Amino acid sequence: MISDSVWIVGTSRSGKTTRLAQQFCDCVQNIGNQHIESFYTKNQNSKKTPSAIKTANLLPTEPGVLVLASNDDNRRLLTDKIVTLTSGKYPIRAKTTLGFIQDEVILFWPLIIESLQIKAQFPVRLRPETEQELATKLWNFQLDDETLRRAGVNEYRLVRRILDLWQLAAYSGTSCEDITKILQKGFQENTGNLEPEFLSSLLLNWRNWCLERGLLTYGLITELYHKNLLTNSNYQQNLKHRYQMIIADDVDDYPAIAYNLFEFLLDAGTVAAFSYNPDGCVRWGLGADPQYLERLAKRCQVEKLVSLKVDNLADQLAKPMIELVTEAMTILSLPKSVNCIKTSSRAQLLRQTTDVIIDGIKSGKIEPEEIAIIAPGLDAIARYTFIEILTKQNIPVESLNEQLSLISSPAVRALLTLLTLVYPGLGRLVDRDEVAEMLVVLSQGNINNGEKIDPVRAALIADNCFVPHPEHPHLLAIKTFERWDRIGYTATKAYSEILDWIEKEKLELQQSLLLAPVFLLYKAIQNFLYKDNQPPFQTLAALRELLETAQHYWEIDTRLRQTDSILLLLHTQQTMTTTIAEFIQLLKRGTITANPYPIRPIGNAKKAVTLATVFQYRASHKYHRWHFWLDAGSPLWAKGGAATLYGATLFLKDRLGEPWTAADEQEAETQRLRRIIADLLARVSERVYLCHSDLAVNGQEQMGPLLNLVHSCDGM
Repeated sequence: MISDSVWIVGTSRSGKTTRLAQQFCDCVQNIGNQHIESFYTKNQNSKKTPSAIKTANLLPTEPGVLVLASNDDNRRLLTDKIVTLTSGKYPIRAKTTLGFIQDEVILFWPLIIESLQIKAQFPVRLRPETEQELATKLWNFQLDDETLRRAGVNEYRLVRRILDLWQLAAYSGTSCEDITKILQKGFQENTGNLEPEFLSSLLLNWRNWCLERGLLTYGLITELYHKNLLTNSNYQQNLKHRYQMIIADDVDDYPAIAYNLFEFLLDAGTVAAFSYNPDGCVRWGLGADPQYLERLAKRCQVEKLVSLKVDNLADQLAKPMIELVTEAMTILSLPKSVNCIKTSSRAQLLRQTTDVIIDGIKSGKIEPEEIAIIAPGLDAIARYTFIEILTKQNIPVESLNEQLSLISSPAVRALLTLLTLVYPGLGRLVDRDEVAEMLVVLSQGNINNGEKIDPVRAALIADNCFVPHPEHPHLLAIKTFERWDRIGYTATKAYSEILDWIEKEKLELQQSLLLAPVFLLYKAIQNFLYKDNQPPFQTLAALRELLETAQHYWEIDTRLRQTDSILLLLHTQQTMTTTIAEFIQLLKRGTITANPYPIRPIGNAKKAVTLATVFQYRASHKYHRWHFWLDAGSPLWAKGGAATLYGATLFLKDRLGEPWTAADEQEAETQRLRRIIADLLARVSERVYLCHSDLAVNGQEQMGPLLNLVHSCDGM
């Protein structure tokens, strides 16, 4: 019997997503017709007229289609295409795979409570940074100096590595108890650094600790779904009833447990449409298992899409460039569509690259939004250089998913300083320089032009009016400064307003009128940063993320305070002061980033040069006329612009627990390079510039896998 399900195979920009959207339209039309026919049959003896019956059932309802995408950007893209093709007739809620799993676990939490016999309480999801902090506290006495020395990494890296192992195991459908066997088999004699039994005991302790308190990490969510929900008969019946079709885009970036979900629905008679990109696999090594998902092709009709567009260089360049990279003895000359920028130093390379971009734009050959600078890894120097030079030429630059840490925002630093001046016991977390910066930032928020307190006056005030103290750091009145007349009327008034506001909040705190710090942050933003002023978009994004982070942090703190055992486990008295101190230190470590929202602009795209890593660019499905492949001689090209998680290869389903040898690593890097080159060439239409400097930013000679490409094209 021929299956009605479809497996759509195609390279980048071959029309896979559009084909899936068309499948959705066909599916909901069929489902709608069947629904109307069924309803009409049921009501043919009723007094309703056929037209009334049909009208009642053509009201927009959510179709029984499970729509999934590999990441949030692609989810929006798929949703937009479906809405366009259906003219918005059907409500559609596309989700990422992990987003769907998370929603299901929370929605069917009572079933999990029943199966595990745990305390009935509403679950609270832990963010990765909060997970890291709590796990570190829980394991504090077990991760001693000797353990860290054997592991060869610091405490932060070791905790992250252990938590990632659980996440990888959950992605593969491996229970926490079985991690020990996988690690013993995979590492064999190399288990001395991290003993599998020790790691497993830590993870089991952490899992049980989270379950007792209703805290959900990504690893726990994934494991609970696969182990407790997907095997539950009540949930299975509900799942079959809800979904008559699956639309899944880019399944080459899905974890292995997605296969189990799809297999169950296919066995239940659900029709599916999957898209698969053999040159994709962007998240290989980060939890994706494309080889395992590819098994679904055997249950579907296979459609191979061939790109009929001539607006990419893949057909012309993919084969010769891959041969040059993978076969050492190959001698070829690349066509004129590939150019090379060669210099001795990295600084010269950045300068010459920007010169080529500026010349192309000024001469009218290209527009800024048609240019992408792509690198295997973007350091701060390169990012700053491109933005600084191009912006001075009135050429905007957009960093793709830059993810700057929250603490890099002056507004966030000012608000954290404000916390230390209101709440007692935080004096060791503030100094004069931070107070001066706070005065500048908070005084700027009330005006549209000029500064009320400039940096020079702010430094004078901080030097003379700030009193450091471990418990009660505070600000003095401006007249305490003998030469306060040098400050000026405007700055004096602004400082007095800030001082009066701080004293007012301290009084409310003493009277127990001020509850959680998140309310203080909100009041400060309204009073200083947002009053009579519209902050820039990046500042708004940082402030939004700060408030969300603070709210989440105190939500978790409230949940922990509801359990008596937490105080005994952590051997510390969790007061409001210590919680605020830990919150400030968490932000100062730079582990939390501000992601601007919405990620995609509303309306026309920003007319700017795109700056991205290889991983970011491929994951976002971008497309440009000109590509600049920065640091073409870097060895990081073989890594795909993203580090492989520790132990990721041990949890690939086709080779679960098998040792990963040097030969395996070499083959994996070769295949990854093939995919990267083919994928990037499918996303450029006119010209590729290979940007190479003999020396890297650290002064070492660059001998990466793309070096043969540099030698095979004409230099500039």
